[in-house]
Amino acid sequence: METSELVELLSPEGLRLLDSLPRYETTDDVVRSVAELRKAGHSPGLVAAVLSQSKLRAKAASKFGPFAERMLFTEAGLEQATRLQVAARHAGRYQAAGLTWIADLGCGIGADALAIAALDIEVTAVDRDEVTAAVASFNLAPWANARVEQADVTEFDLTGFDGIYLDPARRSASRRLTNPADWSPSLDFAFGLADRLPTGVKLGPGIDRALIPAEAEAQWVTVGHDVVEVGVWFGLLARPGIRRAALVIGDNGAAELTASDDSEDAEVGSLGEFLYEPDGSVIRARLIGDLVRTLGGRMIDPTIAYFTSDVASDTPFATRFRVVSTFPYDERQLKKELAARKIGTLEIKKRGMDVDPAALRKKLALKGPETATLILTRVGGKRVALLASRD
Repeated sequence: METSELVELLSPEGLRLLDSLPRYETTDDVVRSVAELRKAGHSPGLVAAVLSQSKLRAKAASKFGPFAERMLFTEAGLEQATRLQVAARHAGRYQAAGLTWIADLGCGIGADALAIAALDIEVTAVDRDEVTAAVASFNLAPWANARVEQADVTEFDLTGFDGIYLDPARRSASRRLTNPADWSPSLDFAFGLADRLPTGVKLGPGIDRALIPAEAEAQWVTVGHDVVEVGVWFGLLARPGIRRAALVIGDNGAAELTASDDSEDAEVGSLGEFLYEPDGSVIRARLIGDLVRTLGGRMIDPTIAYFTSDVASDTPFATRFRVVSTFPYDERQLKKELAARKIGTLEIKKRGMDVDPAALRKKLALKGPETATLILTRVGGKRVALLASRD
């Protein structure tokens, strides 16, 4: 968002017009809305600003729910913003630690600062970008215990604060930055803050685990089947005895696996009636072994994340499939098997096999009223095709 666009948006006319718009639905709505707003006498700049913001508000509903209707966003800020239900858990750590004044460094649009302020904790949100800081100021305006400063976080004076939260920017204008030294601020700077104050750092879930300090608690978080982040917590914000955690948040609430370290591998055994695919946060936290043992299962291969059992167990940490049929992976045989079962709708999953599901689907020429799941993987080192159903 350009400064001129923000100025248009923050004018009394701009905010009234934005709040009067119906919910954004399709590009057809935008075309019609542009014509109607221009006909009503609004300037081209204002029309562009409010319609762009209307689109972002609709997109933000998945992260912020009804709160999105009263917030402002930038495209980059919304992409990196913490989901409100996760931000609330971040804030809860600061409250549980008894911290009273938090510096939210690289605050973006202010999602985490908002959650912290909602718990009556003083928070100062800091961002280097002028437009982003202004957007955060708007979003945090309802909280008297929150304020925003535009500053370079690497030069910000932390005197008086007793806790830090940091979400380094991991994208440039056009691409994702893979080198932690290029992040803003760098990962070394972020982790270095923990030598001064209790610190929480939000990172992408795919970070090289070797970069995570041994003394920190690393919590991978899944929301709605997507692994959205890993939180790295230091000092009072790290829970005693916990260094690895997998938090799964779904429609039925939240559940968590925790451990003092990576879990030991579970034993490998024969394929049973049920196959389980661990949640991504469990895989990234390397807690599969603990989960398998808890459910009385066994691995199907020492290098594959799937595990199996002879009994059905309910767990929020894995998806369960009932194995219908097993055969060696062969495309011609697979095509015959699916045709014989009249399977026309097929979910294809794979682990440990170099197969292009889209290309395979074309070769299978699916036809029929039945549905199934095809799991391509290795069992005991051998490539197999498992015909299954979601249980």
